Amino acid sequence: MITNLSSTQCEIVQHDDGSLLVVAGPGSGKTRVLTERIRRLLSEGKGHFRILALTFTNKAANEMKERLSEFPDIDQRAFIGTLHSFCVEVLANRGKSVGINKLPNIFESYQDCKQVLLQAVMHDPEYPELRHELKNVGNAKEQEKLLNRWLEMIGEAKNNLLLPAMLDKEIDRNVYKAYNDSLRASDAVDFNDLLLLTYRLFQERPRIADFYRRQYRYICIDEAQDLNEAQYQVLRALCGFEHRNVMMVGDPKQAIFAWNGANPKYLNLFEQDFDAKRIIMNENFRSSQAVVKAAKALDPEYEIEGELPIAGSIELIVGKDETDEAIQVLDYIQNLIDNGHQDIEGTITLERCALLARNRYVLLTVERELNLRQLPYYKQLSTQHESESNLLQDFELCLRLLTNPRDRLHMEMLLKRWNVREEDILFSNINIDNGLNLLANLKKKVSGKDQETVLSAIEAMEWTQQNFKFVNAMDYLKTFTENMKNQEERALIMEDIKVWREHWDSFLHSQPGGQHSLTSFLGQIALGTTQQPRKQGLALLTVHSAKGLEFDVIVIMGMTVGTFPDYRARSAALQEEKRNMFVAVTRSKRLLYLSYPMTKVMPWGDVWRQKPSRYLKDIGLT
Repeated sequence: MITNLSSTQCEIVQHDDGSLLVVAGPGSGKTRVLTERIRRLLSEGKGHFRILALTFTNKAANEMKERLSEFPDIDQRAFIGTLHSFCVEVLANRGKSVGINKLPNIFESYQDCKQVLLQAVMHDPEYPELRHELKNVGNAKEQEKLLNRWLEMIGEAKNNLLLPAMLDKEIDRNVYKAYNDSLRASDAVDFNDLLLLTYRLFQERPRIADFYRRQYRYICIDEAQDLNEAQYQVLRALCGFEHRNVMMVGDPKQAIFAWNGANPKYLNLFEQDFDAKRIIMNENFRSSQAVVKAAKALDPEYEIEGELPIAGSIELIVGKDETDEAIQVLDYIQNLIDNGHQDIEGTITLERCALLARNRYVLLTVERELNLRQLPYYKQLSTQHESESNLLQDFELCLRLLTNPRDRLHMEMLLKRWNVREEDILFSNINIDNGLNLLANLKKKVSGKDQETVLSAIEAMEWTQQNFKFVNAMDYLKTFTENMKNQEERALIMEDIKVWREHWDSFLHSQPGGQHSLTSFLGQIALGTTQQPRKQGLALLTVHSAKGLEFDVIVIMGMTVGTFPDYRARSAALQEEKRNMFVAVTRSKRLLYLSYPMTKVMPWGDVWRQKPSRYLKDIGLT
């Protein structure tokens, strides 16, 4: 028996064959239990088999990998990653029958997908009625709204595993088909396609699903409250009727991704469909008594059997305005660093603290104050990687074209940015399948120093299909940037280079040894697997990006009516807002502060008085 585990945790770790549902509250040690069960199965199991460990956050996957890193040949014995990354591997290796012949090129950006849709509507000769529909809807603002509605319709259809022919309205069927045709013309898929195509593959080619069932004797699924319809059905298609060695771990109280179709009902469906045994983990080994008390106030059904014998504290900061709020919050953090706290062992550093907000705009003022104080911080406000400087945006577009010269969308973006006509690039004797030739020809047509630098950085990588020297490109861009006179643009580029280097280091760490393809690197960035959840300095996080993280000190800022809960939330959405608050509170291990400004400057310049959030009253602070 493994030491230092509770009796409930031991029961889970020792579970062998058969389906198991674990309802695990915050701080109950679910990642450790998952890891120890995988370790035991691999150590004690007979025969050679692999384990499929699927998570819904890259942070959880990375933590699991680190805990199992000492296990011999762990990369060969287990797949540990997100469901989307597993789908990418399946499609890359077995996706020919659903139109995927290699590692898929992923369009993860919403703006990219909207541009794909716009191109399809405006230029696809098969569907002239779509162009007519868009033009007749009204002005540019109304056209933008219609594109957003169409894109939302396509995403919802894919999340429900519906093909175009399965939609009721002809206009919706044609929009969906035109969008897919435009994606495939760029040799690309969107994020939702990863699930839809994998589901189709398992359903239409049962031998492929059977191959994976035989390869993975045990399947473990973390954060299962974040499952949506497509994800759940992919798992069911993978398991078929006979595979029942499946373990799901989740917490309905932490379901905060309803906008993506996630629903905690799939925990109950799993229990029914797989005839799963249910075990509840309701200890909290993470949070102080003050934090647990606040969590219970938000959700009276939150019950725990054991908690830490540490009091902790929860307090309120009220600023005269947003600037005063930011100053008080940072003064409080600085005081903890200078003087310590009786409930926190050792030296308190910025890295042990985090500022949370319901949305990113709340953190703009405190970010300015951090810059004034020259304090190090980092932002993790979404799951997407976005370069902020023009130079690195151009560089990323060139990387995409290098790996996928058929990428019409990003080709047009780059040519427009560089003021180059498409007919000047694509003439009859150029090989459209050769990205190097494409970029070499582009270099002959540009005269700007920035453009030439980007293309020279691409050349410095010495790219081949199997390998490339990414650091060479970063060094080249850094040398060019050091001589720039515009200090603001220089700072943006240097920050982007730093982020790209972090992505590269994380990619190398996740795929040690052997050859590294640029397609795989860009795919890992698209999947979010190269993002580092912990960096140097104070963390600035939205509630959604804080999911799965924990800090000794948490400050939740902007606790006003209309901000948290969000002003758009109604009925069921208000329940999710309360779950958002529950997640935010339980990120704290020891100390919890909440803050709000009494007045706020609105985007149009008016100063509005603010009312404290209802959640402050719920937890006894107002």
